[in-house]
Amino acid sequence: MTQPVSSAQQGGPDKGAVPVPAAGPRKQDGPSRTFGLRLDVRNLSLLGVLAALIVVGGFTEPDAFLDTGNLQLILTQSSVIGVVTVGMTFVITSGGIDLSVGAMVALASVWATTLATQEYGFAGILFTAVIVGLGAGLVNGVLIAYGRMVPFIATLAMLASARGLALQITDGKTQIVTVKSVLDLGLPDSYVLGIPPLVMMFAAVTVIGWLVLNRTTFGRRTVAVGGNAEAARLAGIDVRRQRLYLYLLSGLCCGIAAFMLIVLSGSGQNTNGNLYELDAIAAAIIGGTLLSGGRGTIVGSVLGVLVFTTITNIFALNNLQSDVQQIAKGAIIVAAVLVQRRASAHGET
Repeated sequence: MTQPVSSAQQGGPDKGAVPVPAAGPRKQDGPSRTFGLRLDVRNLSLLGVLAALIVVGGFTEPDAFLDTGNLQLILTQSSVIGVVTVGMTFVITSGGIDLSVGAMVALASVWATTLATQEYGFAGILFTAVIVGLGAGLVNGVLIAYGRMVPFIATLAMLASARGLALQITDGKTQIVTVKSVLDLGLPDSYVLGIPPLVMMFAAVTVIGWLVLNRTTFGRRTVAVGGNAEAARLAGIDVRRQRLYLYLLSGLCCGIAAFMLIVLSGSGQNTNGNLYELDAIAAAIIGGTLLSGGRGTIVGSVLGVLVFTTITNIFALNNLQSDVQQIAKGAIIVAAVLVQRRASAHGET
């Protein structure tokens, strides 16, 4: 019986076949190499911006800015918005957006500081803050994943509803925390080797977030959904369930941040978390997370948070008005993105 002759034996490839390069060492210049390089360049660019801000702060207000207490304050303030930004990074990486994070922080903080909740002590406050955050995230996830609502509209509706409910709970008043074990977390006596407990909580969330995004199937599915949701569906990923989990994750981060804010301020207010959504989105974007989805970086987002918090601190120490602060912050966002784009272009060559 005559054996079929292969295309190689015929002297050429089959019509329409993709040629296979000859075996042997070759330069790895594809996406697998340049992707990691781009991330490193972005992070180094943000570190450069942060270093420049430290120099500016040390030059303008050397005694106040470089004081240990002030540096601890910067890290502590970064911790609250930083935890929110970790959750936001996952959502944006998946191609979504969450405009309700600030309102969810406010709602969780006031619900966890009512007199009825405080009767259950430390555990009651922490549990309530986390559950309220998860509940709000669940509503967002169901509306977006199964109700097929646009994330912008669904989370905008949650923003308005959560703010309104927070105002109704507090009746416009500040709810003072009286649970000593909660308040003690914000005191210097609770610091471990000079590190505030809130900073350690932020570090733990950051490490867990990095591991989940970069070392788990959940993280790979998140990137896949953000890159091409239809291709992810055809590959066997339950896109709707994944989106539901991501908004639950965002709500969980908001609940944790609400508890941290309670510790930091010693109270619950309906104005808590004001503009957190803008700061979290901006920090994630300048950190290297694509707004269109498909790529995210926890390390870059954390660096973005530190940049913004340092800017705010420097402006406050120099008694600059809030409008000047906002203008300068916007200019630095643009400058940071331009520097990253230029550095990435050089890194690819």
